[in-house]
Amino acid sequence: QVQLVESGGGLVQAGGSLRLSCAASGRTFVRKAMGWFRQAPGKDREFVAAINWSADITYYADSVKGRFTISRDNAKNTVYVQMNSLKLEDTAVYYCAAGRLSYLGSYYNQWGEYAYWGQGTQVTVSS
Repeated sequence: QVQLVESGGGLVQAGGSLRLSCAASGRTFVRKAMGWFRQAPGKDREFVAAINWSADITYYADSVKGRFTISRDNAKNTVYVQMNSLKLEDTAVYYCAAGRLSYLGSYYNQWGEYAYWGQGTQVTVSS
């Protein structure tokens, strides 16, 4: 069964940090690019970050560039996003997603490019 499970969300003060993890079942993760998206109440799901299979290419949304870092441990079938200097506007449900291929194509920031999704983890940033 294909499964992605996010963890690490919670309540944090503005300026604080969180690290989200996404554990994947083997076939979901092997030789697949991975991404993180988020969805705030009343808003569309938006791209946060993506990483290719070999972890030598990463992309970030402009809104998180310089504050978030995506990484992966292929031996552990896990992808991470380290979130620093959190802002109120980072409050959202964060989802990890597995791509269809090992590389990131031109549409890496489009949710339709990802085949599998986790259930999401809530991140709430307070003032």
